[in-house]
Amino acid sequence: MRDNLDRPAPALVATATRDDLPRRFSDFGTLGEALDYAARGQRGLNFHDPRGALARPYPFSELREDALAMAYRLIATGVAPGDRIALIAETSPEFAALFFGTVYAGAWPVPLPLPTSFGGRYSYVDQLSVQMQSAEPTYLFYPESLETMAPDAARSVGAEPISWESFIARPATPVALPDAKPDDIAYLQYSSGSTRFPHGVAVTHHALLNNLAAHSHGMEVNARDRCVSWLPWYHDMGLVGCFLSVVANQVSADYMKTEDFARRPLAWLDLVTRNTRAGDTSISYSPTFGYDICARRISSQTQVSERFDLSGWRIAGNGADMIRPDVMQSFVDAFHQAGFKASAFLPSYGLAEATLAVTIMPPGEGIRVELVEESELSGEEWPGDRPQRFRAIVNCGKPCRDMQVEIRAEDGRALPERHIGEVWTAGPSVMHSYYRDPDSTAACLKDGWLNTGDMGYMSGGYLYIVGRAKDMIIINGKNHWPQDIEWAVEQLPGFKQGDIAAFSVTTPGGEEAPAVLVHCRTIDEDERTKLRDAIREKVRAITGMNCVVELVPPRSLPRTSSGKLSRAKARRLYLSGEIQPYSLAA
Repeated sequence: MRDNLDRPAPALVATATRDDLPRRFSDFGTLGEALDYAARGQRGLNFHDPRGALARPYPFSELREDALAMAYRLIATGVAPGDRIALIAETSPEFAALFFGTVYAGAWPVPLPLPTSFGGRYSYVDQLSVQMQSAEPTYLFYPESLETMAPDAARSVGAEPISWESFIARPATPVALPDAKPDDIAYLQYSSGSTRFPHGVAVTHHALLNNLAAHSHGMEVNARDRCVSWLPWYHDMGLVGCFLSVVANQVSADYMKTEDFARRPLAWLDLVTRNTRAGDTSISYSPTFGYDICARRISSQTQVSERFDLSGWRIAGNGADMIRPDVMQSFVDAFHQAGFKASAFLPSYGLAEATLAVTIMPPGEGIRVELVEESELSGEEWPGDRPQRFRAIVNCGKPCRDMQVEIRAEDGRALPERHIGEVWTAGPSVMHSYYRDPDSTAACLKDGWLNTGDMGYMSGGYLYIVGRAKDMIIINGKNHWPQDIEWAVEQLPGFKQGDIAAFSVTTPGGEEAPAVLVHCRTIDEDERTKLRDAIREKVRAITGMNCVVELVPPRSLPRTSSGKLSRAKARRLYLSGEIQPYSLAA
């Protein structure tokens, strides 16, 4: 007889797509109740390795069992309802079990980011420390791979660091669990741009489940759907849209880690292809840059139809940053032979302060744009003494169920359709508050309405987002949108999305001017000079002004945890001297 160790391991089988358990669209009182129900079925989470092979199926029933054990361990350590528990949000079964275990224990999970390639060890430790100073957690749980960083950050704020490998080894003796109520806080979410002055968004169980129901109804989730995601679980779109949502709506999900996507982005499309060939349909979201990376990885000689079948990609969601119609078209051009349909694109708009979704495009309508003259974007009328210049503004859909959207002037007046102003929203899924920050809460919440900080307009009942109000460059009383400058520079040869950051600076002469930081990949001095001159001319054509052009090393421009360019951080690092431009002759 062969020894058991000599036997080949049984093939792993992903959790089911279809299930006899009647689907409920997040109609639960609390998040714990949602997992209790999902655990009665056959669906669950599925974790894949860097090449897209299934590494760990994790049924909801197993997640619930592990989460209860985590809750018992937490309570044994003295964790009480309302305590904050910081969790490094690795895409893994351990994080999933700890998150729900914290919820079952009545405490508040606080997902924190993994390290990025930008900034190094000290920058990461500082980022964790700043967010934990705001949250004041009792514990920080982390994977052993972060043993050299996470404990230092925890101790700096008086939290106890515990690796989840050591915590799981502790006994789990069943005890009575606290009764959660719909209006209790479920978790704290730090927005992707939270760095120097973090805002912890406090979200109740009711707000969360209302939003999860709204966007699942909006996407018309059906029995053949599976979620496919590489989005990080410390960002609202990844955490809420692609983790908590699949539990509360009983949808099986296929995950690859964000860092694995960065190395092998086409493995994302391999997972979608696998679903198609199994007769399933896929729901998968990405910011614009995710589609951009995939389109760039495909050469003109590649036969995409031989490797991919994307005909089953029912919902190709767009969110988390400004949606670029040119990038979306490039993706369609690259993958239409693999069956991808442009009508699968589903633009949406949301933010952590509204739990997640505010507006969503009806499925099947795809990307729609309106052309807006740049003078109108600047709050002016077209002067008539120059050719008209238009920017394509993407339709971000209609307000989700139970959500309201209103466009307001600076003085608070509601504006009519096709008038650009501040985007305000109201509804049951608007945040409870910024944790321990009543001033910031009062600044953006007025009579139940949330000032999103974004600018946009309504047209035919649909929302169009123009940009972030705080990013606007105002010089000599005229408004300039940084993305208009960035997109214009991107049209020069050799650039890609994320290579340019535009913001305003004060020149040595005391005047305000646009500054443009640009990733430069050439070492030839003459070529750099030509490049700088070409950028100046391009920006002058857009703004009518001279600008400060700084060529910086590749990968210098910082990104948020969701992968978006952080203009505010780029400006701060540039002004502090932490981003060092290449020196050029005048």
